[in-house]
Amino acid sequence: MSRFYTRKGDNGTTGLLGEGRVLKSDPRMETLGALDEASAALGLARSLMNSAQNAALVIQLQQDLYHLMAEVSATVDTVERFRVIDAGRVQWLEAQTDEIGRGISLPNEFIVPGDTPSAAAISLARTVVRRAERRLVQLFTDGLFDNESGLAYLNRLSSLCFVLELSEVKAGGKGTPTLAKED
Repeated sequence: MSRFYTRKGDNGTTGLLGEGRVLKSDPRMETLGALDEASAALGLARSLMNSAQNAALVIQLQQDLYHLMAEVSATVDTVERFRVIDAGRVQWLEAQTDEIGRGISLPNEFIVPGDTPSAAAISLARTVVRRAERRLVQLFTDGLFDNESGLAYLNRLSSLCFVLELSEVKAGGKGTPTLAKED
């Protein structure tokens, strides 16, 4: 029977993709945690989605986050081996956002999340993606991450999540989202 634990992290360290271990409180681990939370939040949203097309897109986003997590956890010696997120992937996100955006109306005001379960879940995912973006920016600023496309990817991902939220409101039969400003 295989074990689901190694005991290697009992001293407060964790391994990297390459040689070495770092404290679990290392900024890279904070970033990995935020990216992992973003993927989990996207997974929750995917499980609730009204649109099969949106759900299929979200699994691709989760796979991209997996690649970004690998790059963040790689050592300087191994990072190039794990770099998948590039300018082409950012352009792909923009194309997805534009495509979905053609089928919805952009509200003129802020919206209140929660019109449908899937829209609420993707809105939550958007906020977690934003946190992951802030963590990645800090790694970039500190010289621990050098892929500008990774930064752009998370920035575009939060925009796509907003468009997906609007799409899910529509797919859930709500029509228009609830606005934050009362009439």
